[in-house]
Amino acid sequence: MLIPPSDAWKLVLAIALAVAIFLSLRARAPQRAIPGRELRRLVLSALGLYAVGGLASLASHPMLAAIVYAGGIVVCAFAAWLSRGSDSEDPPDGDEPEDEQPPPEPDGLPPFDWSAFEREFRTYSERTRRSEREPAAVD
Repeated sequence: MLIPPSDAWKLVLAIALAVAIFLSLRARAPQRAIPGRELRRLVLSALGLYAVGGLASLASHPMLAAIVYAGGIVVCAFAAWLSRGSDSEDPPDGDEPEDEQPPPEPDGLPPFDWSAFEREFRTYSERTRRSEREPAAVD
């Protein structure tokens, strides 16, 4: 069974797009994530390609529409692959935390003295209890 050339290019294009999508999901992720603004630009350009492909479809240019649609799919697959990059602020991938130590004190801030806080609070509460305040009226 032979496939006519008018349909063969569609099959080759479908296989190429499936490979591009598979690679975007399974290829090793980039070492660094790119900024979200750059990803948005890629996705917007893919949406623009889809719109041009739609116009080409409406204008009865199926080959041009297929090529432009394929370009949009490849750009989306590329954006998906780039979005998988790790960032230094991302949590570790494993189930266990990477560091079980509590975070260090922020630089420049003195440690909080809870004992002094409790002493001052007790002194304040005793002073307010001893003062002769009238309770608020309850309606």
